[in-house]
Amino acid sequence: MEKIVEWLVGQVWSLGLVVFALGAGLFFSITTRFLQIRYFKEMIKLLFEGKSSDSGVSSFQAFCMALAGRVGIGNIAGVATAIAFGGPGAVFWMWIMALLGGASAFIESTLAQLYKSKVGNEYRGGTPYFIEKGLKIKWFASLVAIVVTISYGFLLPGIQSSTIAVGFENTSGINKGITGVLLVVLLAIIIFGGVKRIANVADKIVPFMAVGYVIVTFIILFANMKEVPAMFALIFSSAFGVNEAFGGIVGAAIAWGVKRAVFSNVAGVGEGTYSSAAAEVSHPAKQGLVQAFSVYIDTLVVCTATALMILVTGMYSVTPEGKEPIVETMGNIEAGPIYTQEAVDTVLPGFGSIFISVAIFFFAFTTLMAYYYIAETTLIYLDKKLKLQWLKTILKIVFLFMVYIGSVESASLLWALGDLGIGSMAWLNLIAILLLTKPALKVLKDYEVQRKAGKDPIFDPSKVEIDGADFWEEKYREIESGTSKDKVSTGGPGTKIMQ
Repeated sequence: MEKIVEWLVGQVWSLGLVVFALGAGLFFSITTRFLQIRYFKEMIKLLFEGKSSDSGVSSFQAFCMALAGRVGIGNIAGVATAIAFGGPGAVFWMWIMALLGGASAFIESTLAQLYKSKVGNEYRGGTPYFIEKGLKIKWFASLVAIVVTISYGFLLPGIQSSTIAVGFENTSGINKGITGVLLVVLLAIIIFGGVKRIANVADKIVPFMAVGYVIVTFIILFANMKEVPAMFALIFSSAFGVNEAFGGIVGAAIAWGVKRAVFSNVAGVGEGTYSSAAAEVSHPAKQGLVQAFSVYIDTLVVCTATALMILVTGMYSVTPEGKEPIVETMGNIEAGPIYTQEAVDTVLPGFGSIFISVAIFFFAFTTLMAYYYIAETTLIYLDKKLKLQWLKTILKIVFLFMVYIGSVESASLLWALGDLGIGSMAWLNLIAILLLTKPALKVLKDYEVQRKAGKDPIFDPSKVEIDGADFWEEKYREIESGTSKDKVSTGGPGTKIMQ
């Protein structure tokens, strides 16, 4: 079974996907005139601007839900494996993928907002929705929905729960089965409460965990201040093959840097589209910009924090696939969270294991919440005609079962399944957003025109000649008539959503 999965992963994660992801990010960056740089200040402003409503979450809550999915095990274990197989240069290519990925995230999240729907009393949207409404290819939309539901509901949860369980077992001796039961109970309380409960939990945990992680990173860097210049020199020289030790693995550095950046920030994979569609905003481009910023937080902040702690302390080994070891500092220890634990312990003895275990718990737990929300959204898309409520109950049970199984099973197969799911979704989503580049650029242009005119942009799809945006057609009529059906909360980012 494991060999078959690994073969499939090799096909999905071929050089083609690495080139495709980089190429798409570069294409979107050029066509949007590098909006991820031009609108950096605007992203931060918009992050705190939107308010929640009876049907939608605030921009900040949608941002936190997306970040909950982005910031997970890939930020700790994924970075370690990138360095272990691609060398220090992989970190540079993670940065490049993050920069280009900001444009990809804008396009996909803007499309999610543009073509979203109101299902019951909640906003729903994402890749299958904008494929059906924008491309009008229902079979393609259904295929994506099936792949996403299987990936987030079945293939990916085990990676997160496995890493939590292993972390607590190594540091506290807690049986993995006990950790699995605890995770299932906590997740059940949240996911049975619906999307608004998920949003309320995410907007409190995500900022806390990211800030705490960065603070510890600065402590480690400050303690190794003399090594910092050499560390950055190593990253850049290894990325371009100048470094004597890592000169022969530039290809591996690029491949692993891109692969783990995509796994971590999922820009172009479509993961951020589902939470983006749930946001209450006056213009689709607003949430597109907010989600572009989440890529920066994930990779340029959290992933970089992990990489710098590992590299500045020298707590890593490098053994490219099929080659002899180049660096053997960690011996036979498998690349993963233990690299970061050992790095922290060099400065704060005895604290590393505990800190990383807690960080893993928060990172992975919030990611699991996001995974369930995405799987539920695509299931709702598939079930929109039959409307069988029991299907959601089955999804919850299967999801929680996979969380438990992941807690007690081997991690290698789980990582392979996760890579298979992410890679498959990346191919499908990138194809879809490339085909829908034109309407996304129309939305961006409309936003820029209104901004230059000194207006707070309000979207009218008929003005820019976009078909299929039925939600926004109705929304614009409501705004014009002053009879918006959704009561908007006047609170800030942390405001509880009215039930």
